[in-house]
Amino acid sequence: MTQHIFVTVVTPTAVAANNRGEGDGSTLSTLQKITKGNDQYTTVSADAIRWAYREYLQSIKPTEVNRTFDPEADKYNIKDERYKAEDYIDDDIFGYMDAKKGADNKDATTKRRGILEVSRAISLDPYWGDIIFGSKGGEKGKTSIHNTEAHCTSYQYTLALTPSSLKKPDRAKLILDAIPMIKHVGGNHARFLYEFRPESIVIRVTQDSSPWIMNCFERVGESVGCPRLVRLVDVKDIPASELIVAGEIADTPYGKQLEELGVSVCRGIKEAIAMAQGLLKAEV
Repeated sequence: MTQHIFVTVVTPTAVAANNRGEGDGSTLSTLQKITKGNDQYTTVSADAIRWAYREYLQSIKPTEVNRTFDPEADKYNIKDERYKAEDYIDDDIFGYMDAKKGADNKDATTKRRGILEVSRAISLDPYWGDIIFGSKGGEKGKTSIHNTEAHCTSYQYTLALTPSSLKKPDRAKLILDAIPMIKHVGGNHARFLYEFRPESIVIRVTQDSSPWIMNCFERVGESVGCPRLVRLVDVKDIPASELIVAGEIADTPYGKQLEELGVSVCRGIKEAIAMAQGLLKAEV
C-alpha cells in the first residue's frame, strides 16, 4: 500500500499584510480575501507558500536545486532548462513546465506535476477592514501616503505528499524539516515579516489517500481548538495511530482529549516532525 503524508499547520497570531499594491500609481496595498458564510477572510496563495519552501531548500542544498533566486538581481536562475527530477530536489518535489516550441514548431513541452501539494492558507478570523497608513520619507508627492490592508490573525494551510511518487522518496524528509523553517511567505516588499511557522500542527502518515485533516483548526475564544479533529478520531474515521499532534494545541483540552483517544501528542513541533520522519524511515 502507498504511504501518504498530510500536514495541517496553523501559524501564530500576528499582523499580516501579505500583498503588494494593485499596480503602478496605486497607493492601496490589498489583502486577498474569500467569503465564507456572511464573513470575509484573508488568504495567502499556495504559490507564496511554495516559494518559501523553495527558498529553504536553496539555503540548505544550493548545489542540488535547479531554480535559484538571486536577491541582488531580483530574478531566478535555471541551471538546466532540460530539468532533471532525478538530479534536482526542486524539479522532483515542485515539478516544472517548459512550454517552448521545438525547431519545427512542434510542441516540445516538458513538464512534471508537482509532488508536493499545498492548499491556499485561510485566516482563522474574519477580516473587518483594518487599514494601516504609511508615508515615504523625503519630498512628498501625490503618492507619498499609502494605505495597506492589515489583518491580525492566524493562517491555516495543508500540505500533501506521496513519498513514493518522488524520484528519491527520502526527499520527503526535507519538506518535513522545512515546515518550521520557512520565512518569506507573501510580500509587502522587503518590509514585511510574518511568521509562517507552526504554532500547532497535525501530521498524518497513512495509507488513506484523502487527508481528512484539512481546516481542522478553528478559533475558540482567543485560543485555537480542533473539535472536529477530536470527533473524527473518536468516531474512528481517522485511526489515532496515524496522527501526531503538536504545539500549543497540546496544552489545551483538545490535546488532552486526543491523547486519551490514543493520538501521539507532543508539546514541541520539532519533536513531532522527528517522530513523523521516523515513521517514513520505516516505510519509504
